[in-house]
Amino acid sequence: MMLTILRSKVAHSKLESIRRSRVKCSLCSSRARLCTESPKLQTSNLVPANALQVPNNKKSPRRKVRFTELLEVDGSSLNEMKTKVKKLSSRNFVRAVRGVAQPKTLSSEKAHAITRAIDDVEDELHADGIDPKSSALLGEVPFSLALTQEQDAAEETLNEVISKPLAKETFSPVIRKKLSQLSQGDHGALSSAGKGKSLQESLLCYLELCVSCGFTHRGWVTLNHYVKSSKGADKGNITDQRLFDVLMQGYASCGQLDKLLEVWTLMESINIEPSIYAFATRIEAIARSNKHEKTELLNQALMMMEQKNYDLNDMVIQTPWVKDSQEVVLEAIRVVKPKFSPLHPAPDIDYDNPLLNHLNDMSNTSLVSPAKGILHEDALYSFFIEQLTLEKSATVTVKSVEKEPEQTELLGLYRERLDSLMKSWEQCILTALNREIAALNSQHKNHRMSYIHMNLYPYLVVLEKRQYVDILMQEIRKLAEGSETFSPGSTLLHRGLGHQVRQRYIVKKNIDSGVLDKMEELYKNYVKWYLNPSDSMTCNGRQQWQTLKHQLSQGPNVDIDPANWPPSVLTGIGRFLYKIILRDIKVDVNIMKPNSKTKHCLPAFYTVFRHQGVYIKEELKPHPVLSRLFRAACLPYLTFNVNDTPSLCPPIPWSSLTSGGYIVAKTNLIRLPQQAVQQWERMKDAPQKQLFPCYDSLNQLSSIPWRVNQSVLDTIIKVFNNGGSSKLDIPEPPSSLPLPEKITPDMNDTERSKLYKKQLLMRRKKAEMYSLWCDALYRLSLAHHFRDRIFWLPHNMDFRGRVYPCPPHLNHLGSDLSRSLLLFAKGEPLGPKGLDWLKIHVINLTGLKKRNSLEDRLQYANSILNLIIDSAENPLDGEKWWMESEEPWQTLACCIEIRDAINSPDGPENFVSRFPVHQDGSCNGLQHYAALGRDAAGAFSVNLAPAPEPQDVYSAVAAIVERVRAEDAANGVEVAQVLEGFVKRKVIKQTVMTTVYGVTRFGARLQIAKQLKDIDDFPKEFVWNASHYLASKTFDSIREMFSSTREIQDWFTESARMISQICGRNVEYVTPLGLPVVQPYVRIPPRTEGRNNKVGNYYENRKMDMFEKPNVMKQKNAFPPNFIHSLDSSHMMLTSLHTERAGITFVSVHDCFWTHACSVEIMNRICREQFVGLHSQPILRDLSRFMYREFGYGVESAQKVDEKAQAVMAKLNKLLITLPRQGDFELKNVLESVYFFS
Repeated sequence: MMLTILRSKVAHSKLESIRRSRVKCSLCSSRARLCTESPKLQTSNLVPANALQVPNNKKSPRRKVRFTELLEVDGSSLNEMKTKVKKLSSRNFVRAVRGVAQPKTLSSEKAHAITRAIDDVEDELHADGIDPKSSALLGEVPFSLALTQEQDAAEETLNEVISKPLAKETFSPVIRKKLSQLSQGDHGALSSAGKGKSLQESLLCYLELCVSCGFTHRGWVTLNHYVKSSKGADKGNITDQRLFDVLMQGYASCGQLDKLLEVWTLMESINIEPSIYAFATRIEAIARSNKHEKTELLNQALMMMEQKNYDLNDMVIQTPWVKDSQEVVLEAIRVVKPKFSPLHPAPDIDYDNPLLNHLNDMSNTSLVSPAKGILHEDALYSFFIEQLTLEKSATVTVKSVEKEPEQTELLGLYRERLDSLMKSWEQCILTALNREIAALNSQHKNHRMSYIHMNLYPYLVVLEKRQYVDILMQEIRKLAEGSETFSPGSTLLHRGLGHQVRQRYIVKKNIDSGVLDKMEELYKNYVKWYLNPSDSMTCNGRQQWQTLKHQLSQGPNVDIDPANWPPSVLTGIGRFLYKIILRDIKVDVNIMKPNSKTKHCLPAFYTVFRHQGVYIKEELKPHPVLSRLFRAACLPYLTFNVNDTPSLCPPIPWSSLTSGGYIVAKTNLIRLPQQAVQQWERMKDAPQKQLFPCYDSLNQLSSIPWRVNQSVLDTIIKVFNNGGSSKLDIPEPPSSLPLPEKITPDMNDTERSKLYKKQLLMRRKKAEMYSLWCDALYRLSLAHHFRDRIFWLPHNMDFRGRVYPCPPHLNHLGSDLSRSLLLFAKGEPLGPKGLDWLKIHVINLTGLKKRNSLEDRLQYANSILNLIIDSAENPLDGEKWWMESEEPWQTLACCIEIRDAINSPDGPENFVSRFPVHQDGSCNGLQHYAALGRDAAGAFSVNLAPAPEPQDVYSAVAAIVERVRAEDAANGVEVAQVLEGFVKRKVIKQTVMTTVYGVTRFGARLQIAKQLKDIDDFPKEFVWNASHYLASKTFDSIREMFSSTREIQDWFTESARMISQICGRNVEYVTPLGLPVVQPYVRIPPRTEGRNNKVGNYYENRKMDMFEKPNVMKQKNAFPPNFIHSLDSSHMMLTSLHTERAGITFVSVHDCFWTHACSVEIMNRICREQFVGLHSQPILRDLSRFMYREFGYGVESAQKVDEKAQAVMAKLNKLLITLPRQGDFELKNVLESVYFFS
């Protein structure tokens, strides 16, 4: 009965009224009662910023509110229920409400709205009252004052404000709503803007497809419909000029001037100004038309351009030309202006960043080709043609390294039947495609509204039918060979298939627009520079590519980027194609029987529904007979998407947001979730020069050629095909798992239950083993495929600026196994110290001498040289010393390199080594925190200060924890006594490492619990309590060692919380190298994706982060680690760019830098210099100013709200300008620290 009252009185009445009228509500002095009156705005108390003080609000006394008063029900109702409830806390109140199921009549959106309203109730009941008479009101911060005075004052204030962790303070939802409306506008208007942008983005890609398919008139009908229907609708009016440009370009290419003018008239009717590109299409249409009065029409068009203040030269430069359109337009212009010749200004290729401006001077540059001496021009160009051919086909087929089964008659029969089956499927798919597409087209012709709305038909005919067949055949094999116990959700599969269609469409568009021919011409010239960069006036690949595009400005523009297809389109395409798989792909269930003469065909795939939490997940499964057939046939080849494999030629240099990486296969510059649009907008709005450092670092890393370490590869394949090895981290095949015991009728219920659970665990273990085995198979097969080739790894980055290679399987970013497979393609003589660095490196990989000096490590390596050489010569049959290493396969690879160097007939100094030597940062996150805070003690513990031996921060923290544990044990704390002898470096290492990246106490507890479980002697019944104890003591120890680190982290966290909670916006910042970053964590309501109806129409309501409410918890927890990741990425990029200028090879795995053995000392010097240069910048001050400029409130905003809101504004402003204290560490000491990176 109580829950019934909660549902009826709260969920329906109270919360719906709150949701509708929250803007009128505020908190009164009593936290437990809702008030409908808001205090009036008082603007006379506004004062300048230097008078701001953070209010010291006291909690208002909580009234003892009875249950009847809180829920607004009478006492008689409760008496009837015979329920005696004195009071209900706000937390229990909300829990009770959330425990009630929503009425079935509510839509998901309304249910989500009620959930948000309940959140608001919780916030209101928890919120502290804010004193409206506080003198701490709002003003603007005069940043023009002397910086040193501001800094001193801020440090004085900080000592009192955040010398201890910032206390979380909650604010009224009403105040938060008012302030977020000031920042972003009314939620209704914001939602309408989001719908409008979503509609126009969907319409843009639909119109592009219509033009590509030759359905330009269809696109025109659709655009005309949406223009008329959107007027006054909550979707927002059509305002995007690009929609009209796309159609006009389609009509211009075939000379349909009259149709183009219809589009022009429609555009002007809704007050959209024609773009400079629109005039280019109009001139092209005139030139290609069969009109007799072309001269008059051209003069008219040019006169209109002058009236709009457009310049002809700008039009030629800014228009994204396709095919021969530039030549056609220039020829038309010269009819009326014979002497016109466009002037293309030289591109601005220099840096505009204080950390890199000195590189604009080329006087000290010593550029060396990454492929010097290993390739010549003709060979490299032939590799380009080969790579281009692969990208056109979209797939790469490689031979599997799986042990070839014994050739039996049965194996041949299975392969023959499978081959015949797959050929029949191809014909079946082609027939089904024709049938389904014809049916869809017929429906559109018979239903006018389905024709004029956006629909899937153009997406399903834009490619040749054969390409759709190839996509589906590849998908069928992937599904048939998949795990028996795991299947991705249907939505994921549908979207993946849609992405494959889009990838092939991009290749087609590049071919059709003439980009491919232009790319070949550009690349032929780029190859010359790549092999001989010292002969040019440019310093890197991006500058050379920009220069070449300027020199070859005729013809199409190579930077054209198709519009992104919305999620509903990708899913709709996949669903349409998967329908063919489910309906038309059949398998004979007797196909595995050699002598069977009867056929019984059933669907080869079927769907199942599984519970996943509170949701039901639809999955796709192959028929068991089909799975067995594929396993029995043991097909000897694997197929990969081309952008999942390394490139056979140097990647295209990044020179814009859309141009770089693979030649024509689409490569995204930034890896972002689908709702993250705001960061793209920020990057588009940023000056092009601002992103040059990021482009250039990606290009430098991508330019390094690689080859496979064949000796290590052969050894790994041997172990892999002999059953794997858990010790060496080579996955064992699932077949090695023993079969579970079967349930028998004579078992009792307890035995059955126990055995059933065991079977479930076995199935899960088998699925995990299969996943790991497949991952190793793909990696080893690709390595074997490229074993005699030189290849390159295109790179891109995540939203924070962290860099990753694009190929997911064969790269240097993975595990010990994957790193051991790669060598630099270009070798360098070891020189006088190279062999010593190889010996030091092999000891570093073992993990045996982490706290010893480099000299001690070298001495130890010399003392066990016989074991190192034995490991190289007899890896599987000798002493097997390398197998005891922390990184066994990399250790083996280094042993082989040392052996070869020692045995070189020309002596070790002249031995040409291709082996990459690593230098790792010493807990790099803490290094950046210590440098930001100038924390002397913390800096020493993470090797920022010079020392005779490396400092180990993990051991130092463990020592402090052990000291505290001993004191507690002496005082009789049981868990401290149990932990005696178990507080080891390894137990707390992961927690210390991840503390700087925002790990929670619960997460730290899980990390430590995992380590304690792995200790055989530790009593398992104390694991959970002990992990809780150690997590707490580890956090306290880190706070003791790194005082400034915690203050900075608290400032980050609290700033992010208030920005996302009060302003209602995503946290943003700009990295020191100019990359705009927007945290993409927002609250996405359920079922936001557009849906497709039976005739292929889709309704797009794509959610974009800029129009959604931020997820406050994720925003605040992620800001500290994200910002530190951006700093370590900036440091890596600076090192990358300076090593390129120094002429040495450089690659990185985040905070692990690689180079040749002979250039380790040069790289280390550059690494230290760039770290000092980076942290010599006022990073925190720049961040503070940026956040205040973006998120702070001024007097004008304050005048629109009441005093309580003004006080919250003051708190936010004060927080953003109050910088954490800095210590007295001298940053230049890093230059002398040998173990900074070692």
